[in-house]
Amino acid sequence: MINLNDEKKATKDVNEDIWNEETYYAWVKRFGEPHDAVQKIMKNPAKLLSVLYPKFGNVENKKIMNLMGSNGSKAVALALMGAKVTVADFSEGNKRYAMELAKEANVNIEYILSDVLKISEKQLSENYDIVFAEMGILHYFIDLKPFMEIVNTLLGNHGLFIIRDFHPVSTKLITSRGTTSKIRKHKVTGDYFDTSIEEKEVSYTKYLNDEEPKKVLHRYWNIGEIVTAISNAGLVVKSLDEEPNLSSEVFDKGIPKTFTLVAEKL
Repeated sequence: MINLNDEKKATKDVNEDIWNEETYYAWVKRFGEPHDAVQKIMKNPAKLLSVLYPKFGNVENKKIMNLMGSNGSKAVALALMGAKVTVADFSEGNKRYAMELAKEANVNIEYILSDVLKISEKQLSENYDIVFAEMGILHYFIDLKPFMEIVNTLLGNHGLFIIRDFHPVSTKLITSRGTTSKIRKHKVTGDYFDTSIEEKEVSYTKYLNDEEPKKVLHRYWNIGEIVTAISNAGLVVKSLDEEPNLSSEVFDKGIPKTFTLVAEKL
């Protein structure tokens, strides 16, 4: 019989080790050195936030927590717009890149180097106006309950939780082949209700020159499981937007690629 706690720990340990290896250099290769990358952010911070921007509303003087905030680009954009931003992430390479971005942008952000499930009690009591996470977050958890409970604890009364992530139809159900939208083909090959843990290449692998791809462990969730976990944590779902491939031509815009969910702590 599989012990869920042992399985959670093993999955977390594998993922944490990989994300601590070479992330700083992967971001440099993708976005450039921080002093170059920050110029694009400063030019139009709202644009970098994409569909999240209208969900935040006026962020001036708002306390915002970015869970698993990676390289800090969204945090720096929000700080440029007047928010008081904290990032929580366990990757030292991510923190280094984020703090250098903030320095180049002449803004202050706080970066908590920690597993988000192990944030200190003091940090959990900060009562944030907004807690958000985005793009490739939920599949790192094999149990959503602890994560959603952390979100609930971090939020102050009437605080908002905003999650934008890859749509389960695209991650669990459909396989896509082809390099451009005009020739891309899609097939239903997956199981929307599959609960297995899968080994996948880490997202920054393509920006490194390593011969052997880095692997992490994922558990993909369907929309029902995500909404239920948020509701069970005591949050009230306010909206759920399912989005097409925003950068795509019309060819595959009928397939949901991402979703954005907003929930409130009452």
